Amino acid sequence: MPGEEAVGREGVRPLALRRFWGRQVRRPGALVVAGFAGGIMVVTLLLLLPVAAQAGEQTRFREALFTATSAVCVTGLTVVDTPTHWSTFGQVTIMVGIQLGGLGFMTSASLLGLTVARRLGLRTRLLAAAETPVVSLGDVRRVLAGVALFAVGTELAVAAALTLRFWLGYDRSPGRAAYEGTFHAVSSYNNAGFALYSDNLIGFATDPFVGLPIAVAIVVGGLGIPVLLELRRELRTPRTWSLHSKITLLGSGLLLAGGWLAFDLFEWRNPETLGPLDVPGKLLVGFMQGGVQPRTAGFNAIDYAEANKTTLLVTDILMFIGGGPGGTAGGIKVTTFLLLFFAIVNEVRGDPAVDAFGREIPAEVIRQALSVALLGVALVVGATLTLLAITDLDQDRVLFEAVSAFGTVGLSTGITPSLPLAAQDVLILLMYAGRLGPVTLASALALRQHRKLYRFPQERPIVG
Repeated sequence: MPGEEAVGREGVRPLALRRFWGRQVRRPGALVVAGFAGGIMVVTLLLLLPVAAQAGEQTRFREALFTATSAVCVTGLTVVDTPTHWSTFGQVTIMVGIQLGGLGFMTSASLLGLTVARRLGLRTRLLAAAETPVVSLGDVRRVLAGVALFAVGTELAVAAALTLRFWLGYDRSPGRAAYEGTFHAVSSYNNAGFALYSDNLIGFATDPFVGLPIAVAIVVGGLGIPVLLELRRELRTPRTWSLHSKITLLGSGLLLAGGWLAFDLFEWRNPETLGPLDVPGKLLVGFMQGGVQPRTAGFNAIDYAEANKTTLLVTDILMFIGGGPGGTAGGIKVTTFLLLFFAIVNEVRGDPAVDAFGREIPAEVIRQALSVALLGVALVVGATLTLLAITDLDQDRVLFEAVSAFGTVGLSTGITPSLPLAAQDVLILLMYAGRLGPVTLASALALRQHRKLYRFPQERPIVG
Protein backbone atom coordinates (compact mmCIF):
# COMPACT_ATOMS: atom_id res chain seq x y z
CA MET A 1 0.00 0.00 0.00
CA PRO A 2 1.18 3.56 -0.57
CA GLY A 3 2.86 4.91 2.48
CA GLU A 4 4.11 1.54 3.77
CA GLU A 5 7.28 1.88 1.71
CA ALA A 6 7.77 5.35 3.16
CA VAL A 7 8.04 3.89 6.57
CA GLY A 8 11.15 1.97 5.57
CA ARG A 9 12.91 -0.80 7.41
CA GLU A 10 14.13 1.52 10.19
CA GLY A 11 10.66 2.90 10.84
CA VAL A 12 8.81 -0.40 11.10
CA ARG A 13 10.10 -1.37 14.54
CA PRO A 14 9.45 1.99 16.27
CA LEU A 15 6.00 2.11 14.70
CA ALA A 16 5.25 -1.43 15.83
CA LEU A 17 6.46 -0.62 19.34
CA ARG A 18 4.32 2.49 19.48
CA ARG A 19 1.28 0.50 18.39
CA PHE A 20 2.05 -2.22 20.94
CA TRP A 21 2.41 0.26 23.81
CA GLY A 22 -0.63 2.11 22.57
CA ARG A 23 -2.67 -1.08 22.96
CA GLN A 24 -1.17 -1.86 26.35
CA VAL A 25 -1.68 1.52 28.02
CA ARG A 26 -5.38 1.18 27.36
CA ARG A 27 -5.12 -1.60 29.96
CA PRO A 28 -2.63 -0.22 32.50
CA GLY A 29 -3.68 -2.76 35.12
CA ALA A 30 -2.64 -5.61 32.83
CA LEU A 31 0.85 -4.14 32.52
CA VAL A 32 1.19 -3.99 36.31
CA VAL A 33 0.06 -7.60 36.70
CA ALA A 34 2.42 -8.84 33.99
CA GLY A 35 5.31 -6.79 35.32
CA PHE A 36 5.04 -8.25 38.79
CA ALA A 37 4.76 -11.78 37.41
CA GLY A 38 7.96 -11.21 35.44
CA GLY A 39 9.73 -9.83 38.50
CA ILE A 40 8.72 -12.84 40.57
CA MET A 41 10.08 -15.25 37.98
CA VAL A 42 13.42 -13.41 37.74
CA VAL A 43 13.88 -13.47 41.53
CA THR A 44 12.83 -17.13 41.59
CA LEU A 45 15.52 -18.05 39.06
CA LEU A 46 18.16 -16.12 41.00
CA LEU A 47 17.21 -17.87 44.25
CA LEU A 48 17.52 -21.25 42.53
CA LEU A 49 21.20 -20.61 41.83
CA PRO A 50 23.51 -22.65 44.10
CA VAL A 51 25.24 -19.46 45.23
CA ALA A 52 21.95 -18.18 46.71
CA ALA A 53 21.87 -20.84 49.45
CA GLN A 54 24.15 -21.49 52.40
CA ALA A 55 26.69 -24.27 52.06
CA GLY A 56 24.95 -27.61 52.39
CA GLU A 57 21.48 -26.16 51.72
CA GLN A 58 19.47 -27.02 48.62
CA THR A 59 16.59 -24.89 47.36
CA ARG A 60 13.58 -26.50 45.75
CA PHE A 61 11.59 -24.65 43.10
CA ARG A 62 8.59 -24.23 45.37
CA GLU A 63 10.72 -22.68 48.11
CA ALA A 64 12.30 -20.25 45.65
CA LEU A 65 8.93 -19.35 44.11
CA PHE A 66 7.28 -18.83 47.49
CA THR A 67 10.15 -16.66 48.73
CA ALA A 68 10.28 -14.66 45.51
CA THR A 69 6.53 -14.02 45.58
CA SER A 70 6.70 -13.02 49.22
CA ALA A 71 9.61 -10.64 48.49
CA VAL A 72 8.31 -8.97 45.33
CA CYS A 73 4.81 -8.73 46.81
CA VAL A 74 6.45 -7.35 50.01
CA THR A 75 4.72 -9.83 52.27
CA GLY A 76 7.27 -11.54 54.51
CA LEU A 77 5.82 -15.04 54.85
CA THR A 78 8.57 -17.64 54.58
CA VAL A 79 8.88 -21.39 54.14
CA VAL A 80 12.61 -21.50 54.93
CA ASP A 81 14.61 -19.69 57.60
CA THR A 82 16.02 -16.55 55.95
CA PRO A 83 19.33 -16.25 57.88
CA THR A 84 20.24 -19.95 57.88
CA HIS A 85 19.01 -21.05 54.45
CA TRP A 86 19.96 -18.12 52.22
CA SER A 87 23.52 -16.95 51.64
CA THR A 88 24.47 -13.30 51.47
CA PHE A 89 23.77 -13.42 47.73
CA GLY A 90 20.34 -14.90 48.38
CA GLN A 91 19.54 -12.35 51.08
CA VAL A 92 20.62 -9.47 48.84
CA THR A 93 18.46 -10.93 46.06
CA ILE A 94 15.50 -10.92 48.46
CA MET A 95 16.27 -7.33 49.48
CA VAL A 96 16.45 -6.20 45.85
CA GLY A 97 13.18 -8.01 45.13
CA ILE A 98 11.57 -6.20 48.06
CA GLN A 99 12.86 -2.84 46.87
CA LEU A 100 11.78 -3.33 43.28
CA GLY A 101 8.42 -4.71 44.34
CA GLY A 102 7.76 -1.84 46.73
CA LEU A 103 8.91 0.94 44.42
CA GLY A 104 7.26 -0.68 41.42
CA PHE A 105 3.95 -0.99 43.18
CA MET A 106 4.05 2.57 44.52
CA THR A 107 4.84 3.91 41.07
CA SER A 108 2.24 1.75 39.36
CA ALA A 109 -0.47 2.56 41.88
CA SER A 110 0.26 6.29 41.70
CA LEU A 111 0.26 6.31 37.91
CA LEU A 112 -2.96 4.31 37.86
CA GLY A 113 -4.39 6.92 40.20
CA LEU A 114 -3.39 9.64 37.77
CA THR A 115 -4.97 7.66 34.96
CA VAL A 116 -8.21 7.41 36.86
CA ALA A 117 -8.13 11.08 37.81
CA ARG A 118 -7.44 12.32 34.31
CA ARG A 119 -9.28 9.59 32.39
CA LEU A 120 -7.97 11.07 29.14
CA GLY A 121 -4.58 12.45 28.26
CA LEU A 122 -2.38 10.25 30.45
CA ARG A 123 -2.06 7.64 27.72
CA THR A 124 0.51 9.75 25.93
CA ARG A 125 2.29 10.39 29.25
CA LEU A 126 2.58 6.68 29.98
CA LEU A 127 3.65 5.97 26.40
CA ALA A 128 6.37 8.58 26.58
CA ALA A 129 7.54 7.26 29.93
CA ALA A 130 7.86 3.76 28.47
CA GLU A 131 9.74 4.86 25.34
CA THR A 132 11.95 7.65 26.68
CA PRO A 133 14.74 7.00 29.22
CA VAL A 134 14.53 10.58 30.48
CA VAL A 135 10.92 11.41 31.24
CA SER A 136 10.16 15.09 30.87
CA LEU A 137 6.40 14.97 31.33
CA GLY A 138 5.23 16.70 34.45
CA ASP A 139 2.93 14.24 36.19
CA VAL A 140 4.95 11.11 35.53
CA ARG A 141 8.20 12.80 36.50
CA ARG A 142 6.69 14.16 39.70
CA VAL A 143 5.40 10.72 40.69
CA LEU A 144 8.66 8.94 39.93
CA ALA A 145 10.72 11.60 41.69
CA GLY A 146 8.44 11.49 44.70
CA VAL A 147 8.61 7.72 44.96
CA ALA A 148 12.41 7.71 44.73
CA LEU A 149 12.87 10.67 47.07
CA PHE A 150 10.77 9.33 49.92
CA ALA A 151 12.00 5.76 49.50
CA VAL A 152 15.72 6.51 49.42
CA GLY A 153 15.54 9.28 52.01
CA THR A 154 13.58 7.22 54.53
CA GLU A 155 15.65 4.08 53.99
CA LEU A 156 18.95 5.93 54.38
CA ALA A 157 17.83 7.59 57.61
CA VAL A 158 16.50 4.36 59.11
CA ALA A 159 19.54 2.39 57.92
CA ALA A 160 21.84 4.88 59.63
CA ALA A 161 19.92 4.68 62.91
CA LEU A 162 19.84 0.87 62.88
CA THR A 163 23.49 0.62 61.88
CA LEU A 164 24.57 2.71 64.83
CA ARG A 165 22.40 0.66 67.19
CA PHE A 166 23.63 -2.72 65.94
CA TRP A 167 27.24 -1.51 66.01
CA LEU A 168 27.27 0.24 69.37
CA GLY A 169 24.57 -1.69 71.20
CA TYR A 170 25.02 -5.27 69.96
CA ASP A 171 28.75 -5.46 69.20
CA ARG A 172 28.32 -6.02 65.48
CA SER A 173 31.27 -5.13 63.28
CA PRO A 174 30.72 -1.87 61.34
CA GLY A 175 30.30 -3.77 58.08
CA ARG A 176 27.85 -6.29 59.52
CA ALA A 177 25.92 -3.55 61.31
CA ALA A 178 25.58 -1.59 58.07
CA TYR A 179 24.40 -4.70 56.21
CA GLU A 180 21.76 -5.58 58.80
CA GLY A 181 20.68 -1.96 59.12
CA THR A 182 20.26 -1.56 55.37
CA PHE A 183 18.38 -4.83 54.95
CA HIS A 184 15.88 -4.03 57.70
CA ALA A 185 15.47 -0.43 56.54
CA VAL A 186 14.50 -1.63 53.06
CA SER A 187 12.27 -4.34 54.48
CA SER A 188 10.50 -1.97 56.87
CA TYR A 189 9.93 0.94 54.46
CA ASN A 190 8.48 -1.47 51.91
CA ASN A 191 6.33 -3.12 54.59
CA ALA A 192 7.88 -6.50 53.81
CA GLY A 193 8.60 -8.05 57.21
CA PHE A 194 11.67 -10.06 56.17
CA ALA A 195 14.33 -10.16 58.91
CA LEU A 196 17.85 -11.57 59.18
CA TYR A 197 17.15 -13.34 62.48
CA SER A 198 15.51 -16.72 63.00
CA ASP A 199 13.12 -15.26 65.59
CA ASN A 200 12.45 -12.21 63.37
CA LEU A 201 12.52 -9.21 65.78
CA ILE A 202 11.60 -10.99 69.00
CA GLY A 203 15.13 -10.45 70.26
CA PHE A 204 14.66 -6.67 69.89
CA ALA A 205 11.08 -6.53 71.16
CA THR A 206 11.76 -4.04 73.96
CA ASP A 207 14.54 -2.05 72.29
CA PRO A 208 13.09 1.32 71.21
CA PHE A 209 16.26 2.19 69.27
CA VAL A 210 15.48 -0.69 66.91
CA GLY A 211 11.69 -0.76 67.06
CA LEU A 212 10.89 2.93 66.65
CA PRO A 213 13.03 3.62 63.52
CA ILE A 214 11.45 0.55 61.93
CA ALA A 215 7.99 1.81 62.97
CA VAL A 216 8.65 5.21 61.37
CA ALA A 217 9.70 3.57 58.10
CA ILE A 218 6.61 1.35 58.11
CA VAL A 219 4.21 4.23 58.72
CA VAL A 220 5.83 6.48 56.11
CA GLY A 221 5.87 3.73 53.49
CA GLY A 222 2.28 2.79 54.25
CA LEU A 223 0.75 6.26 53.91
CA GLY A 224 1.19 6.39 50.15
CA ILE A 225 2.94 8.75 47.78
CA PRO A 226 -0.11 11.01 47.13
CA VAL A 227 -0.35 11.78 50.84
CA LEU A 228 3.40 12.20 51.32
CA LEU A 229 3.71 14.59 48.39
CA GLU A 230 0.84 16.68 49.70
CA LEU A 231 2.22 16.78 53.22
CA ARG A 232 5.58 17.92 51.89
CA ARG A 233 3.95 20.87 50.13
CA GLU A 234 1.20 21.79 52.60
CA LEU A 235 2.16 20.35 55.98
CA ARG A 236 1.28 23.55 57.84
CA THR A 237 -2.05 24.17 56.11
CA PRO A 238 -4.25 21.13 56.87
CA ARG A 239 -7.34 23.01 55.70
CA THR A 240 -6.06 22.77 52.15
CA TRP A 241 -5.42 19.04 52.27
CA SER A 242 -7.33 16.91 49.80
CA LEU A 243 -10.13 14.63 50.92
CA HIS A 244 -7.93 11.65 50.12
CA SER A 245 -5.18 12.82 52.47
CA LYS A 246 -7.62 13.64 55.25
CA ILE A 247 -9.28 10.24 55.05
CA THR A 248 -5.95 8.39 54.87
CA LEU A 249 -4.43 10.23 57.83
CA LEU A 250 -7.57 9.98 59.94
CA GLY A 251 -8.01 6.28 59.26
CA SER A 252 -4.34 5.48 59.78
CA GLY A 253 -4.29 7.32 63.10
CA LEU A 254 -7.47 5.69 64.39
CA LEU A 255 -6.41 2.18 63.39
CA LEU A 256 -2.92 2.62 64.81
CA ALA A 257 -4.24 3.83 68.17
CA GLY A 258 -7.10 1.33 68.23
CA GLY A 259 -4.85 -1.61 67.37
CA TRP A 260 -2.33 -0.55 70.03
CA LEU A 261 -5.03 -0.29 72.69
CA ALA A 262 -6.66 -3.60 71.75
CA PHE A 263 -3.38 -5.51 71.67
CA ASP A 264 -2.30 -4.28 75.10
CA LEU A 265 -5.77 -4.91 76.50
CA PHE A 266 -5.95 -8.53 75.32
CA GLU A 267 -2.28 -9.48 75.85
CA TRP A 268 -1.35 -7.49 78.98
CA ARG A 269 -1.45 -10.51 81.32
CA ASN A 270 -0.69 -13.24 78.80
CA PRO A 271 2.38 -15.02 80.27
CA GLU A 272 3.51 -16.11 76.79
CA THR A 273 3.54 -12.65 75.21
CA LEU A 274 3.37 -9.38 77.19
CA GLY A 275 3.01 -10.82 80.70
CA PRO A 276 6.72 -11.03 81.64
CA LEU A 277 7.54 -7.52 80.34
CA ASP A 278 7.62 -4.31 82.36
CA VAL A 279 5.17 -1.51 81.60
CA PRO A 280 7.38 0.37 79.09
CA GLY A 281 8.10 -2.92 77.33
CA LYS A 282 4.42 -3.79 77.17
CA LEU A 283 3.57 -0.39 75.73
CA LEU A 284 6.33 -0.57 73.12
CA VAL A 285 5.48 -4.10 72.00
CA GLY A 286 1.78 -3.24 71.99
CA PHE A 287 2.46 -0.21 69.81
CA MET A 288 4.57 -2.23 67.40
CA GLN A 289 2.47 -5.39 67.19
CA GLY A 290 -0.97 -3.92 67.67
CA GLY A 291 -0.68 -0.58 65.91
CA VAL A 292 2.16 -0.72 63.38
CA GLN A 293 2.87 -4.26 62.21
CA PRO A 294 -0.68 -5.29 61.23
CA ARG A 295 -0.73 -2.32 58.83
CA THR A 296 0.96 -4.88 56.50
CA ALA A 297 4.53 -4.65 57.84
CA GLY A 298 4.76 -8.14 59.31
CA PHE A 299 7.73 -8.12 61.68
CA ASN A 300 7.19 -10.43 64.66
CA ALA A 301 8.14 -9.18 68.14
CA ILE A 302 6.04 -11.88 69.84
CA ASP A 303 5.12 -15.48 69.09
CA TYR A 304 1.64 -15.21 67.56
CA ALA A 305 1.10 -18.91 68.14
CA GLU A 306 0.79 -18.02 71.84
CA ALA A 307 -1.47 -14.98 71.38
CA ASN A 308 -5.09 -14.97 72.51
CA LYS A 309 -7.80 -15.67 69.95
CA THR A 310 -9.23 -12.19 70.47
CA THR A 311 -5.84 -10.71 69.57
CA LEU A 312 -5.66 -12.84 66.44
CA LEU A 313 -9.12 -11.68 65.37
CA VAL A 314 -8.34 -8.00 65.92
CA THR A 315 -5.09 -8.46 64.00
CA ASP A 316 -7.04 -10.15 61.19
CA ILE A 317 -9.23 -7.06 60.87
CA LEU A 318 -6.29 -4.66 60.86
CA MET A 319 -4.37 -6.74 58.31
CA PHE A 320 -7.40 -6.93 56.04
CA ILE A 321 -7.84 -3.14 56.05
CA GLY A 322 -4.15 -2.40 55.48
CA GLY A 323 -2.64 1.02 54.77
CA GLY A 324 -2.97 3.88 52.32
CA PRO A 325 -3.33 3.69 48.53
CA GLY A 326 -0.25 4.37 46.45
CA GLY A 327 2.10 3.14 49.18
CA THR A 328 3.89 -0.06 50.06
CA ALA A 329 1.07 -1.36 52.28
CA GLY A 330 -1.46 -3.96 51.21
CA GLY A 331 -5.03 -4.80 52.22
CA ILE A 332 -8.19 -3.24 50.85
CA LYS A 333 -6.77 0.13 52.00
CA VAL A 334 -7.85 2.42 54.79
CA THR A 335 -9.64 4.77 52.37
CA THR A 336 -11.86 1.91 51.17
CA PHE A 337 -12.76 1.05 54.75
CA LEU A 338 -13.56 4.63 55.76
CA LEU A 339 -15.56 5.35 52.60
CA LEU A 340 -17.82 2.41 53.42
CA PHE A 341 -18.03 3.63 57.02
CA PHE A 342 -19.09 7.09 55.84
CA ALA A 343 -21.67 5.49 53.54
CA ILE A 344 -23.16 3.55 56.47
CA VAL A 345 -23.24 6.64 58.68
CA ASN A 346 -24.97 8.74 56.03
CA GLU A 347 -27.43 5.94 55.29
CA VAL A 348 -28.33 5.65 58.98
CA ARG A 349 -28.86 9.40 59.11
CA GLY A 350 -31.09 9.23 56.06
CA ASP A 351 -28.89 11.56 54.02
CA PRO A 352 -29.41 11.25 50.27
CA ALA A 353 -25.65 11.54 49.53
CA VAL A 354 -22.42 10.43 51.16
CA ASP A 355 -20.26 13.29 52.40
CA ALA A 356 -17.11 13.70 54.49
CA PHE A 357 -15.10 16.74 55.56
CA GLY A 358 -17.48 19.05 53.71
CA ARG A 359 -17.19 17.19 50.41
CA GLU A 360 -19.71 14.95 48.67
CA ILE A 361 -18.37 11.57 47.59
CA PRO A 362 -19.63 10.37 44.19
CA ALA A 363 -21.82 7.28 44.19
CA GLU A 364 -19.49 5.50 41.78
CA VAL A 365 -16.62 5.83 44.25
CA ILE A 366 -18.71 4.13 46.93
CA ARG A 367 -19.54 1.34 44.49
CA GLN A 368 -15.85 0.89 43.73
CA ALA A 369 -15.02 0.73 47.44
CA LEU A 370 -17.73 -1.86 47.97
CA SER A 371 -16.46 -3.94 45.04
CA VAL A 372 -12.87 -3.89 46.32
CA ALA A 373 -13.96 -4.84 49.86
CA LEU A 374 -16.18 -7.69 48.68
CA LEU A 375 -13.43 -8.98 46.40
CA GLY A 376 -11.11 -9.07 49.39
CA VAL A 377 -13.69 -10.91 51.50
CA ALA A 378 -14.26 -13.43 48.71
CA LEU A 379 -10.52 -14.09 48.30
CA VAL A 380 -9.91 -14.53 52.02
CA VAL A 381 -12.97 -16.71 52.61
CA GLY A 382 -12.24 -18.84 49.55
CA ALA A 383 -8.61 -19.32 50.54
CA THR A 384 -9.53 -20.08 54.17
CA LEU A 385 -12.04 -22.74 53.12
CA THR A 386 -9.48 -24.30 50.78
CA LEU A 387 -6.80 -24.38 53.47
CA LEU A 388 -9.21 -25.88 55.98
CA ALA A 389 -10.11 -28.57 53.47
CA ILE A 390 -6.53 -29.63 52.76
CA THR A 391 -5.08 -29.29 56.27
CA ASP A 392 -6.09 -30.36 59.76
CA LEU A 393 -5.32 -26.97 61.34
CA ASP A 394 -7.80 -24.97 63.38
CA GLN A 395 -9.70 -22.10 61.83
CA ASP A 396 -8.04 -19.30 63.83
CA ARG A 397 -4.56 -20.07 62.53
CA VAL A 398 -5.68 -20.75 58.98
CA LEU A 399 -7.67 -17.52 58.80
CA PHE A 400 -4.75 -15.58 60.27
CA GLU A 401 -2.38 -16.96 57.63
CA ALA A 402 -4.83 -16.31 54.79
CA VAL A 403 -5.49 -12.71 55.83
CA SER A 404 -1.77 -12.14 56.30
CA ALA A 405 -1.08 -13.37 52.77
CA PHE A 406 -3.91 -11.36 51.21
CA GLY A 407 -2.92 -8.21 53.08
CA THR A 408 0.77 -8.81 52.17
CA VAL A 409 1.55 -8.57 55.88
CA GLY A 410 3.81 -11.48 56.77
CA LEU A 411 2.68 -12.04 60.35
CA SER A 412 2.38 -15.75 61.05
CA THR A 413 1.53 -18.21 63.77
CA GLY A 414 4.37 -20.38 62.45
CA ILE A 415 2.37 -22.80 60.32
CA THR A 416 3.54 -21.69 56.86
CA PRO A 417 6.68 -23.89 56.55
CA SER A 418 4.77 -27.00 57.61
CA LEU A 419 1.84 -26.51 55.24
CA PRO A 420 1.42 -29.06 52.43
CA LEU A 421 2.56 -27.92 49.00
CA ALA A 422 -1.00 -27.36 47.80
CA ALA A 423 -1.64 -25.04 50.75
CA GLN A 424 1.55 -23.12 50.02
CA ASP A 425 0.36 -22.72 46.43
CA VAL A 426 -2.84 -21.16 47.76
CA LEU A 427 -0.80 -18.65 49.77
CA ILE A 428 1.35 -17.84 46.72
CA LEU A 429 -1.74 -17.03 44.68
CA LEU A 430 -3.25 -15.12 47.58
CA MET A 431 -0.13 -12.96 48.04
CA TYR A 432 -0.09 -12.15 44.34
CA ALA A 433 -3.81 -11.45 44.15
CA GLY A 434 -3.80 -9.49 47.39
CA ARG A 435 -0.95 -7.29 46.22
CA LEU A 436 -2.36 -6.47 42.80
CA GLY A 437 -6.05 -7.28 42.99
CA PRO A 438 -7.47 -4.26 44.86
CA VAL A 439 -5.56 -1.58 42.96
CA THR A 440 -6.06 -3.10 39.52
CA LEU A 441 -9.75 -3.75 40.20
CA ALA A 442 -10.32 -0.21 41.45
CA SER A 443 -8.56 1.33 38.47
CA ALA A 444 -10.34 -0.97 36.02
CA LEU A 445 -13.74 -0.11 37.47
CA ALA A 446 -13.00 3.61 37.31
CA LEU A 447 -11.62 3.50 33.77
CA ARG A 448 -14.58 1.48 32.45
CA GLN A 449 -17.17 3.99 33.56
CA HIS A 450 -19.25 5.42 30.77
CA ARG A 451 -22.45 7.35 30.48
CA LYS A 452 -25.51 5.19 29.87
CA LEU A 453 -27.97 6.58 27.36
CA TYR A 454 -30.94 4.78 28.90
CA ARG A 455 -32.20 3.68 32.31
CA PHE A 456 -34.48 0.83 33.36
CA PRO A 457 -37.61 1.36 35.44
CA GLN A 458 -36.86 1.40 39.17
CA GLU A 459 -38.08 -1.32 41.52
CA ARG A 460 -37.11 -1.71 45.19
CA PRO A 461 -36.38 -5.20 46.59
CA ILE A 462 -36.73 -5.71 50.33
CA VAL A 463 -33.44 -5.14 52.20
CA GLY A 464 -32.81 -6.66 55.61
